[in-house]
Amino acid sequence: MFRKLLLLQLFLFIGYCVTAQNPALSKEQIRQMKVDNLSDDQVRQLVAEMKKNNMSFSDIDTYAQQKGIPDIEVSKLKSRIQQMGLDKELDQNQKNKEKNKKDKEDEEGSRKVDDDMTEDTTTGSKEKPQTREEREREKRRKKIFGSELFNNKNLTFEPNLKMPTPPNYRLAANDEILIDVYGYSEVQHRLKVTPDGYIRIPNLGPVYVNGLTMEEAKNRITKQLATIYSGIKSGNTSVQISLGNIRSIRVLLIGEVVNPGSYTIPSLATVANALYVSGGPTENGSFRNIQVIRNGSTAATFDLYDFLARGDLSNNIVLQDQDIVKVNPYKTRVELIGEVKRQAIFEAKDNETLQQILDYAGGYTDRSFRDVIRAYRVNNKEREVVNVPASEIASFKLKSGDQFFIDSILNRFSNRVTITGAVFHPGNYALEDNMTISDLIKRADGVKENAALSRGLIRRLQSDYTPSFINFNVQDALSGKSAMRLQKEDSVMIYSKFDLREEYEVRIDGEVNKPGYFNYADSMRLEDLILIAGGLTDAASLQEVEISRRKRGGMYDPKDSTKAIVERFNINADLSNNPEAKAFVLQPFDEVVVRKSPAYASQANVMISGEVVYPGDYTINNRSERISDLIKRTGGLRPEAYPEGAVMMRKTFINESDSSLLANKLQVFYNKLQDSTDIARVQAAVDRKEQLLGINLDHIMKHPGSKYDLLLEEGDVIRVPKKLQTVQLFGEVYFPKKVRFDGGYKFKDYIHGAGGFTAQAMKRRAYIVYANGEVKNTKKVFFFNSYPKVKPGAEIYIPTRKERKGLNGQEGVAIASGLASVALVIVTILNTIK
Repeated sequence: MFRKLLLLQLFLFIGYCVTAQNPALSKEQIRQMKVDNLSDDQVRQLVAEMKKNNMSFSDIDTYAQQKGIPDIEVSKLKSRIQQMGLDKELDQNQKNKEKNKKDKEDEEGSRKVDDDMTEDTTTGSKEKPQTREEREREKRRKKIFGSELFNNKNLTFEPNLKMPTPPNYRLAANDEILIDVYGYSEVQHRLKVTPDGYIRIPNLGPVYVNGLTMEEAKNRITKQLATIYSGIKSGNTSVQISLGNIRSIRVLLIGEVVNPGSYTIPSLATVANALYVSGGPTENGSFRNIQVIRNGSTAATFDLYDFLARGDLSNNIVLQDQDIVKVNPYKTRVELIGEVKRQAIFEAKDNETLQQILDYAGGYTDRSFRDVIRAYRVNNKEREVVNVPASEIASFKLKSGDQFFIDSILNRFSNRVTITGAVFHPGNYALEDNMTISDLIKRADGVKENAALSRGLIRRLQSDYTPSFINFNVQDALSGKSAMRLQKEDSVMIYSKFDLREEYEVRIDGEVNKPGYFNYADSMRLEDLILIAGGLTDAASLQEVEISRRKRGGMYDPKDSTKAIVERFNINADLSNNPEAKAFVLQPFDEVVVRKSPAYASQANVMISGEVVYPGDYTINNRSERISDLIKRTGGLRPEAYPEGAVMMRKTFINESDSSLLANKLQVFYNKLQDSTDIARVQAAVDRKEQLLGINLDHIMKHPGSKYDLLLEEGDVIRVPKKLQTVQLFGEVYFPKKVRFDGGYKFKDYIHGAGGFTAQAMKRRAYIVYANGEVKNTKKVFFFNSYPKVKPGAEIYIPTRKERKGLNGQEGVAIASGLASVALVIVTILNTIK
C-alpha cells in the first residue's frame, strides 16, 4: 500500500513539473513575448487558441494585432509555426469551417437579393440536379429557345439607374428629389419623400408630391418656390428638378418560374429584370405569355420572343410596388433539328405557322434540303411521320410536341468531271453537253511534255455506282481520232512517263566530296557524275575508277552467272575527258567507286607528357616506329622519371568499321552474361573513347624492338610520371588510406598498417594495380595465399565477400530427411551383407 501511494505521489509531482515548465501565456506575457524563448508546447497553445477562434494561417496578422504581439515577432512566429508543421492544421481548420458554412447554407436553402440586383441568383440559388430525372429536365430546359438568357453569367439585366427619369415615373415614399435653384438666387436641396408623400423644403414647408410624375412635381414645387424667390416669376431665377436615389419596391413572381417568391427590386426595374433575378421560366413555363397583374387586372403581357427576334422591348414595362408577374405554362412547343441556323425548342402562339418558327431559328443553313421537311407528330394513340412540302411551310399549322427535321443536301455533284495527272491544271470541271475527253484536256490547258500518250484511264461510276475503268489512247483523243463522251462523275487520269517507271538514279561512293545518289540524265558520263558529287578528295586515286552496271534485258542463259557488268577507267585530275572513258556513257542505276590512293597517308600524331626532355605532340614517321623510337626523339627520360609507372592510353576504335565490328562481337558476350551489373560495367568500358594499355617502359628502353616495344598508332598518349613514393589501399580494410612506400614492406605489412582485414574481406581475391596499369592477383600455394609484390604507386584492392544465404527451416528439414534416408539405405545394405 505504501509503495502504491509513493508511486502516485511521484506521478503527480512529474505532472506538476511538466505543467510548470510550459505555463499558459498571460496577456501581459504575450505583449512582451519573444518567439525565440517560447517552447514548442507554448507555440502549440497559441495555435490551439487560433483554431478555437476559427482562424487560419493567413489570419496570424489579425490575431497578433488583437493580442498586442510586437510586429517584429509576428514574422518569427509564422516561421516557427511553419517549421513545426502547424500551418497545415490551421489551413485545414479553415477548410472545415468553410465546408460547414457551405453545408449549412445549402441545407437552409436561403436566398438573398441585394437592392442593386448585382447578385446572380440564377446560379447562386439553383441546386445542381442530383437525380437522372432532374438532369434530363435541366438538359431539356437548356434546349428551349431563350433559356440561354437566364443561364449566361455575363448577362445581368439589371436596370440602368443612371438613365434619365422616365416621364411617366410617379414619385412615392423614399424617392429622393434633387432641387437646384440658380440665377439671382442659388440654393440646392436633396429631399426625401416621407411615408406621407411630402417633401419638406427649408423656409417653405411641406409639399405633397406622392403619385405625381416628375413633370407634375416640377410644376408644383416651382410654384411653391416662387412664393419665396421672386426671381422665378420674373425669369431671373430658374428651377431644375431631378430624381436622386430611387426607392425599392416589392414584386411577387408566381407561376412557372425557377425561384418563385417576393423580391425587393429598384423602382426602375422592368419585367425582364424581375424574370432574371427569379431564374426565368421553368421547363414548362411560357416565354411568350408573361402577365403583369396590377391592382387585380392585367397591365401588360410580355413576349420575350419580341426581344429575341426583333429587339423589341415595348412591352417590357417598368414595374410598380405590389405588382404580380405571372409566368403561365406554355401551350404549344415544337422542336427544329438539322440544317437550321439555331436548333432549339420553340414556343408558338395559336396563330403562328412553321414559317414563323423557321424565322425564329434564323432560317436555313447553306447546306439544307428545302424541298421537304419531315416531321414527327404525336397523335392520340401513336406517333406519325408528316411530310411538309416547301409550298405548305407558310400555312402549316403546328401541334405541340412536333419535331421537324431539316435534312442536308447530298454530298455529290450533278455535273462534275475530274482530270488528274500530267496536265497543267488538274482538278474538277463542269460537265457540258456532248463534252469529250479532248474538250476536258483543253479546259485543263493541255497535257504536259512528260505525259504518257499511249494510254490513259477513265474511272466511271456505273448505274449501281460501282466503279469501272475505261482505257483510251491519249494521242488519238488529242488528234480527234476518237471522241469518247464523258459522263457525270467521270475521273480522267493522264499519267506521266516518270510515274510509270522506277526513278532513274546513279550512285557514287568513295573518295568524292559528296558521295550518294543523284538523278540520272541522258548522256551522263563518269567525269560529269564526279563533278556533280563535288569533285575528288585529296586522297582519291586517279587509277582504276570502277563502274558497276546491273544487267538489264537480254535473253536468259542458265550458264551465264554474271550478276553485274564492271568497267575500270583512269581519269584526269582536272576531270577533262579521258579518251578511254569518253565513249562510255552512264546508264540508270550505275554505281561508281573512287578508291583511295595506295600511296596516300595523312599525318598521324601521338602525345607524350611527363618526365621526358621534350614532351608534346609528335608525328609518326613511319609505320614501324615504336615506343622506344619516340622516347629517343623526345631526348630521353629525365633523371627523376619513373619508367615502371609509365602508362599508355590508346583509342578504343580507330574508325567506324572497327566500332561496328567490335559491337557485334560484344553482343555475343553480353548474351552470355547473367548479371545486368556485369553487362553495364562492360558497356561502360567499351563506351570510353580511350583504354588504358599497360606497358613496361623500363624493359622497353633496355630491350628496344622487343615484343613489349609496341608499334605506335594515331592518338596514342604516353604519360611518364615522377618517382612514386606512396601506396594506396582500397576495399575491406579497417582504415583505407594512402601510405608511404617502403622497400622492406610486404603485402601484409601494408594491410596491417591500415588496421588489417575486415570480417567481410575476401583475402584470396585481393589484387594490385601497378602504376603502369598492370594488374596482378593473389595466388594459392597449397593452403596459403601468395600475395603479389608491392611497388611504388601501386593500388591494393581487397574485395568484399559475397553474403552467403543460410538455410531456412524447411530447407534444413528437407536436407536432414534426405540424409536420414541415405543413412537408412546404407544400414539396410550393411545388414543385408551380414
